[in-house]
Amino acid sequence: MKRIAHFIDGAFVESADGTTFPALNPATDEVHALVADGKRADVARAVAAAKRAFHEGPWRKDAKLRAKVLRAMADGLERRAEELAAVEVEDTGLPVTQAKGQGARAAQNFAFFAEMATRMTGESFPIEGSFINYSRRRAVGVAGLITPWNTPLMLESWKVAPCLAAGNAAVLKPAEWSPASARVLAEIARDAGVPDGILNVVNGFGETAGASLVAHPDVALISFTGETTTGMEIMRNGAATLKRYSMELGGKSPVLLFADADLERAVDAVVFGVYSLNGERCTAGSRLLVDRAIHDEVVCRLEERVRRIRVGDPTDPKTEVGPLIHRDHWQRVKGYCDLAPREGARIVTGGERPAGLEGGNYLAPTLITGVRNDMRIAQEEIFGPVLTVIPFDTEEEALEIANDVKYGLAAYIWTKDVSRAHRLAGEIEAGLVWVNSQNVRDLRTPFGGVKMSGIGREGGHYSFEFYTETTTVHVATGEHPIPRFGAAPD
Repeated sequence: MKRIAHFIDGAFVESADGTTFPALNPATDEVHALVADGKRADVARAVAAAKRAFHEGPWRKDAKLRAKVLRAMADGLERRAEELAAVEVEDTGLPVTQAKGQGARAAQNFAFFAEMATRMTGESFPIEGSFINYSRRRAVGVAGLITPWNTPLMLESWKVAPCLAAGNAAVLKPAEWSPASARVLAEIARDAGVPDGILNVVNGFGETAGASLVAHPDVALISFTGETTTGMEIMRNGAATLKRYSMELGGKSPVLLFADADLERAVDAVVFGVYSLNGERCTAGSRLLVDRAIHDEVVCRLEERVRRIRVGDPTDPKTEVGPLIHRDHWQRVKGYCDLAPREGARIVTGGERPAGLEGGNYLAPTLITGVRNDMRIAQEEIFGPVLTVIPFDTEEEALEIANDVKYGLAAYIWTKDVSRAHRLAGEIEAGLVWVNSQNVRDLRTPFGGVKMSGIGREGGHYSFEFYTETTTVHVATGEHPIPRFGAAPD
């Protein structure tokens, strides 16, 4: 049986109390590894190592070193791409072709922030003949990075790369359902020359390892991606030590499809956006709002496409949708499928376990019509291969439906009317809007949500606004007036 240990101060170690928990293969529901179960003592050891490495080592003061090491990490990810894809497939159930794509994105993240590491600048504010004022950025210290289970390697890179590029030390707590890629990432970091203690990995559950990391007084930053309710608990837990937070939380993202859109491309994007990554995508366009004039045609096209999605073994390159991550999550997603007809909606296709896939956590891609926006299936994040379709009659109604939800992560607009596209993009309550496109990321741009979808922005130089402190320096270049208290004679 494989074992997945913690990575603390440059070495792989077991938990202080020796306990482990099983990692399950979603395609078989069988145990594929035993994982070190981190608790407060393990987190304390990792934070102490990170604090020492940050204050005593060269990392925070040497941007060229950071750039060199991060480039080496990008190279290491590329060299081990096949291995990493196999690890992700076994751990998450992602189809192998999609796992390879996520691995490539992880390498790109490290390469991007390797370049950014030497471009971390401030601003100057000169006052002629009087002052030169300027701001400068410096690393904060120890950051706690808590990642989700859906695309673990890519999202680990999304946090680790900018955190280290800015000069911080990190303690990474991967999701308990998908811890395997973090072990390989730690190996790559060690081989690339990341100093001991700068990157640490502690496995475990949110209630123990995660809570201990958030509450630790020497952890200055928490970057978290996951469920909104968990984000709320993290904020409560870290309040006593005034943590700084960056949070990318839940989503219920709308796709606004107008009658003048290129329907073929729009349907391609809709199907890919909600069913790729097994539907376990934070930015999935899970609410399709369709102009009533084309509603029936769109549903017909969708039904044909969704029925033909290839569901099966995630190691097969032909598979398009694999198993859900865990039996508990399968039950949750299946519960929403069962709820749909009780709420008055209609399941056009899917909603059940596919024939011939009795083992593992498989659920057929699901298309639901007859949906009203006040239904739970339209309001709550399902996080599975489930698409709800809601008709609208006017642009104003489409906007009202799009915004009538507690989340605000992403939105997608399909129309050939340029004015309408810009008008809606400015009115939709979302941190990210794509026009006539599926989810295509530009690493230079800010990423994050509004409302219950998150706090803060990461990406490009916006990441450094979170991972650094700003100091303003005022230098007098002349003799400006200084009040002279106490200078008058008695």
